Amino acid sequence: MTSFESYAPYAGTQAGSVEAVNEIFRKVYQYMALGLIITAFTAYFTASSPSVLRMLFSSSAPLIVIAIVELALVIILSSMINKLSTGTALIIFAGYSVLNGLMFSSILLVYTASSIYQAFFTTAGMFAAMSIYGIYTKRDLTSMGSFLHMGLWGLLIALVINLFVGSSMIELLTSVLGVIIFLGLTAYDTAKIKNLAEGYGWEIDGTIAGRIAVIGALELYLDFINLFLYMLKFMGKRKD
Repeated sequence: MTSFESYAPYAGTQAGSVEAVNEIFRKVYQYMALGLIITAFTAYFTASSPSVLRMLFSSSAPLIVIAIVELALVIILSSMINKLSTGTALIIFAGYSVLNGLMFSSILLVYTASSIYQAFFTTAGMFAAMSIYGIYTKRDLTSMGSFLHMGLWGLLIALVINLFVGSSMIELLTSVLGVIIFLGLTAYDTAKIKNLAEGYGWEIDGTIAGRIAVIGALELYLDFINLFLYMLKFMGKRKD
């Protein structure tokens, strides 16, 4: 997960302007949408190219390399955000979105198009509802965030265990848990972005606003993607 800790000394120091917060959220959702579009188009064109599919899925090596590079990009973006320009950060985010598209091309080969659309629009509706809640809630979601991150670690452990056990019950439980966790993280991450923007208020400049927008977009992009994958487990129909 990415972190906003580098900005913490400024958070909550003054009442933020509505205009500044709204502008940051416009950029966050624009960048997030751009990442999703890049991922979707990359997945579509990859699934449409037999030669690329053979290169990716003929062995596990290409997928392992992609996964390692993806992790490296997230670490670079989250740990070096203070040193990156907005343009450079966006390029890294776009590159990560492309790699995700390569990985997710297999979804188009396994599931029917109608079930993918259904899962996507259901995810979009749920994501929008929780993100709106994160913006407008007056509750402090800090404690919920700690609980959700603990649940995320538990989910990862359960997934690893099920690789060896292969239990359908564990798969069902992890799918339910995954939906709950990423719905909660959507609200938590949205509220975190809002609180950070409000902490800067009028003092925020274009560079800082751009960095917050990119890292916030990555957070919400990851929440959306993971929520979509777990919804697809429930709603997806496999091709004959």
